[in-house]
Amino acid sequence: MFKKIFSRLMLVLMFISLTACAGRKDDNSSTDSSKTTSNETKEASESKDKESSDKNSTDGKTTIVFWHSMGGNLNEAIDHLVEEYNKSQDKYLVKAEFQGEYDDALTKIRSSASGKDVGADVVQVFELGTRYMIDSGLIKPIQEFVDEEKYDTSQLEDNLLAYYTVDGKLNSMPFNSSTPLLYYNKDMFDKAGVKPPKSLEEMMTVGKKLKESGVTEMPISFSVYGWWIDQFMNKEGLDIFDNENGRKANPNKTVFEENKGILNILEQWKALEDEGIAPNVGKQGGIPEFNSGTSAMTFASTASLTQILSEVGDRFEVGTAYFPAVKDSDKNGVSIGGASLYALNSGDEEKMKGAWDFIKFLVSVDSQIYWNANTGYFPVNKGVLDTDEFKELIKKSPQFETAIDQLHDSKPEDQGALATVYQESRQIMEKYIEEMLNGNTSPEDASKAMAKEIDEALESYNKVNKK
Repeated sequence: MFKKIFSRLMLVLMFISLTACAGRKDDNSSTDSSKTTSNETKEASESKDKESSDKNSTDGKTTIVFWHSMGGNLNEAIDHLVEEYNKSQDKYLVKAEFQGEYDDALTKIRSSASGKDVGADVVQVFELGTRYMIDSGLIKPIQEFVDEEKYDTSQLEDNLLAYYTVDGKLNSMPFNSSTPLLYYNKDMFDKAGVKPPKSLEEMMTVGKKLKESGVTEMPISFSVYGWWIDQFMNKEGLDIFDNENGRKANPNKTVFEENKGILNILEQWKALEDEGIAPNVGKQGGIPEFNSGTSAMTFASTASLTQILSEVGDRFEVGTAYFPAVKDSDKNGVSIGGASLYALNSGDEEKMKGAWDFIKFLVSVDSQIYWNANTGYFPVNKGVLDTDEFKELIKKSPQFETAIDQLHDSKPEDQGALATVYQESRQIMEKYIEEMLNGNTSPEDASKAMAKEIDEALESYNKVNKK
């Protein structure tokens, strides 16, 4: 795949049309060779050679370009780790470059891939881009570094490694990983005499009791987010796509209409809305209603814990519980979200050695202690759990222990689907969830429409990228 320039260009054009993300703008302007003098050509060539030299080496160090999508305080944490790495050794100089949100960064990688030279050595890509990165031919799988060095992966969290392992090969290094949690207002729950629901079925009962007790008129602020669909499907133990949920090969079609997995979810979701348990709060709602004390529950990432605790303050006690199943009989676990680190196969052996060295540094115990404490993402390295720093963090924020327990109670088999059109699939799902909640379609028709549009996206991708 991706060996022909035409195929690459078609791929870029197709995804720009399918996604809401804007394509990368080219900052390089072309010149008319007929108007360029020989001196100007020579000067331009010398400037380009100097620029290339500066990019590849600084004071004898090999430059490693790191593309990431961590903004705000997360950007500060990245910059700190990069600075620490650069001070820790004298062979490589890492330059961190923020590429915008996850969608924007992956779109830029896809666009750059048309010329093979992406312009980076290490890239952070969210979990929805996993199948694309594996199939793209752009990467040197982490497994190859592991095998060459006999690197001990047993120090890393098994369920995090499992998501990025396909056909027995670890393709990328988990870095900022999270799972969803049920956050609840313990003060409201205590007054109503209820416990956190373990399923959407149970949420109906708990929600009615919360309303009847008078503690809230909004038992849960349930945002419209495709990630919840992924998790509910994992809890049901049902696949979204064929080809072993996209893990054997890129999917050819969806299978959730056949197994009724998404229909089960939508029916429960709509019933909760009809009863006033889960009013429609749209894509941007959920956490704001919970933090303000309006709703008694919400769904959010483990990485949101620090933000939620900070915004709630001492107005009420925040509780955390496992993400619920669809039905009481569902007993499976959750899958991870977040992003991982890929080493790009630049052909430059020294740069790839530097990329691997930097990636190892980022998942070391010391780096992960800092990363976990300053971002709320899981510590990738198991060794962090035994440190005094982590134990102190758990003592300060015991709610985070729920996230660790939920991760460990899930199985490698619970890790979710993969597809090259996963970004588009999420957007399609969210569109029809909103249509359903707005009363414009039924759960049955919403599920059918999702399947139809996602199948069309898969068909378009697979036509362009025939092997």
